[in-house]
Amino acid sequence: YIGGYLNACYNCIDRHVLAGKGDKVALIHDSPMTNTVRKVTYQELYDKVSSLAGGLRQLGVQKGDRVVIYMPLIPEVVMAMLATVRLGAIHSVVFGGFAASELCTRIEHAEPKVVIAADCGVEPNKIIPYLDILHDAIEMSSWKPVCNVIFQRANVLQSPTDPKTDILWEKVMTLGEKAECVPVEASDPLYILYTSGTTDKPKGVQRPTGGHLVTLAYTCTSIYGIQPDDVWWAASDLGWVVGHSYICYAPLLHGCTSVMYEGKPDRTPDPGQYFRIIEQHKVNAIFSVPTAFRVIRRVDPEIKCGSKYSLKSLRTIFIAGEHCDLETKLWMENVFKVPVLNHWWQTETGSAITATCLGYNHSLNPPKFTTGLPYVGYEVEVLLPDGSHAEPNELGRIAIKLPLPPGNMSNLYKNPDLFDKIYFRKYPGYYDTMDAGYKDESGYIFVTARDDDVINVAGHRISTSSLEDAVLRHPDVGDAAVFGVPEPTKGEVPLCLYVTKNDVTKPSNKLSVELIKIIREVIGPIAAFRLVARVQALPRTRSGKS
Repeated sequence: YIGGYLNACYNCIDRHVLAGKGDKVALIHDSPMTNTVRKVTYQELYDKVSSLAGGLRQLGVQKGDRVVIYMPLIPEVVMAMLATVRLGAIHSVVFGGFAASELCTRIEHAEPKVVIAADCGVEPNKIIPYLDILHDAIEMSSWKPVCNVIFQRANVLQSPTDPKTDILWEKVMTLGEKAECVPVEASDPLYILYTSGTTDKPKGVQRPTGGHLVTLAYTCTSIYGIQPDDVWWAASDLGWVVGHSYICYAPLLHGCTSVMYEGKPDRTPDPGQYFRIIEQHKVNAIFSVPTAFRVIRRVDPEIKCGSKYSLKSLRTIFIAGEHCDLETKLWMENVFKVPVLNHWWQTETGSAITATCLGYNHSLNPPKFTTGLPYVGYEVEVLLPDGSHAEPNELGRIAIKLPLPPGNMSNLYKNPDLFDKIYFRKYPGYYDTMDAGYKDESGYIFVTARDDDVINVAGHRISTSSLEDAVLRHPDVGDAAVFGVPEPTKGEVPLCLYVTKNDVTKPSNKLSVELIKIIREVIGPIAAFRLVARVQALPRTRSGKS
């Protein structure tokens, strides 16, 4: 796309309004946290985004500048993203609620002209003081933005601002004339997204504009089977890559309606919320992590809270982000009565590497555990440590033959040496996914774990996800995590922590014996599976992974 020019905001909003679709609902914000449902049309989105962009321009934001966005899952975060790229600037969204030190690291690395933030976020039983966290982060940061644009969530909290550093969102909206879209080269950055675990060397994934937009628009129909009149729900957050690609950009490019759910699967206020949203908003397809459904299954396996809602609008559920055990998948298919399709991608790729594609008429009953077939443009191989190709069904490191298709990251921001070292040096001529898995005789890909989640037990390489899947077959187990711990004789052995479903009264020692028996039957004695402990809950990353 070298030499081509475009603007992401124009393609997400302006062209739909110009086509007479301004009254169509673009975003549905459903927040049981604040007991509100808000619908934003494409016309309202155009009016507010262009006004915000005009105000940002008056604050000095111009093409190539960075803007850090620190907000919860509300429509204003989408507006902030689109207003930034409307000016040809580059946004970097930080997951709302990250601690001040994490936010500081990203501010120092991105060096934003301004920061756009909400004053607070809402979690069950508590309010997260975003503005206090932001002030602390900037206080400790060596880089100082020109100002902070603050959106006050007046129905939740009215936070005191600092007149020296803060300017209210409403005032920025009136600072200048509505801004027109600034064309950028197709290879110019759309955004920078820092991967979780950023430490002294931030990994800021830099996404090119043109290839990414083309890919996202194409995946709407080719993978997800979504039409412009459909209602699409990606149950994620804008702080993660799924939110960037499939809450904001893809559905708006496609001209459909995107649901933003500010709540939990089970506690806001009950495990019937996913079912309510499907009925109330006539959702046609869902994209979520398997953990959300495991949580619902654990607390309400008989669907007492959800059974009163109609699911007739729903056609498909797509899952990604972590391994999905067979028991959860079968439960989902039985409860929702639609195909549950696993697919695999990474922050670095921005969209699917492998998938079961509705637009290509792939079989809706692929082999169990597969993440699908390689998507168009991807030549996926499984390599052994010496770089040779694995045999069919042989576990190895998944790599992608170069060149990568459009939409993948173009670099790590301000760190090209790390970009080359991490992704391309281990297997010359390939992109190293750092995921482990295998390919069957038909070309289906099976992603078993991150490669560092493969444990070596007395020379036997065993995927922790295969052990977790076996543990989750037990009818009393609702969630589980398996990881390797050092052992003097075997090198490593698995340790399993598990959470039972509600109302399970069986003694822990009896449950542990039963789980050990299951592993011996399913995996075999080579797993050396003896360390098992029952816990109240498992720690999760902010994206829901254990």
